[in-house]
Amino acid sequence: MSLVERQDTISQDSSVWDGGMGSVSDYVALLKPRVMSLVIFTAFVGLMLAPGSVHPVLGAVAILCIAIGAGASGALNMWYDADIDRIMSRTRNRPIPAGKVTGDEALAFGITLSIGSVVTLGLLVNWFAGAFLAFTIFFYVVVYTMWLKRSTPQNIVIGGAAGAFPPMIGWASVTGSVSLESFVLFLIIFMWTPPHFWALALFKSVDYRAAGVPMLPVVAGETSTRHHILVYSLLLAPVGVAPYLLGFAGPVYGAAAALLGLTFLALAADVWRKRDGDVARLACVRLFKYSIFYLFMLFALLLGESLVAGA
Repeated sequence: MSLVERQDTISQDSSVWDGGMGSVSDYVALLKPRVMSLVIFTAFVGLMLAPGSVHPVLGAVAILCIAIGAGASGALNMWYDADIDRIMSRTRNRPIPAGKVTGDEALAFGITLSIGSVVTLGLLVNWFAGAFLAFTIFFYVVVYTMWLKRSTPQNIVIGGAAGAFPPMIGWASVTGSVSLESFVLFLIIFMWTPPHFWALALFKSVDYRAAGVPMLPVVAGETSTRHHILVYSLLLAPVGVAPYLLGFAGPVYGAAAALLGLTFLALAADVWRKRDGDVARLACVRLFKYSIFYLFMLFALLLGESLVAGA
């Protein structure tokens, strides 16, 4: 189905669902605020760790534009994925499948925010950061949502890059470039995404199978997925310590990151061992929840050390 035909189909479905003229909260939901909060935080840490300085107003503008760009990506993702969102229990109450916002409204909303955030970041901060934000939106919407998500079980591995770019954009907002340090921040999130998301996919595999999304548990099976989670967790643990090893984080961060990484690995091993019934589901839930805490703590520690060093 072509993109135009798909848009027409979604528009027709929206009219059947009696959608449109959603409330402010419905449009906020299109932005995926929980995902946006993580984007804002990691981008802010990237901005704060970057060498040099930026005027506080321009720094705030940069973070706001990155947040709006992330929200625009979420809205466009929901527009394109409205068909599968209606099937999955986790997503069927989103604004479009719930009939609160039409596909056309979500599309217009996402495009407007995308253009506005990129142009504003380029004009007021620097065009390298603006172009990077534009590429990130394109990567998430076109490469991940429209292509990878429905075509390969490695969708979340490759597509996870989009969620890992924000600290690099924050860094670029200050320096007008990227560096090894900013790439390490990217790499932490990039390596974190597969075990984080596969832990969720393991106990939501029925939904993905019904929606026809080739997530790893659906295509390769739960045993293979557990192997992948363990391997990526083994790779993530040293990557999480890399800021200390490369000298742009202190010993407090290094020790804490090592401990957090070992805990992550222990929980991943628990998922690998427990494969049946409620105990298996609980192990997946624990890893999923801890993974969010893990990533937050790594970036919070980096931010804390940066603030202390600059005091």
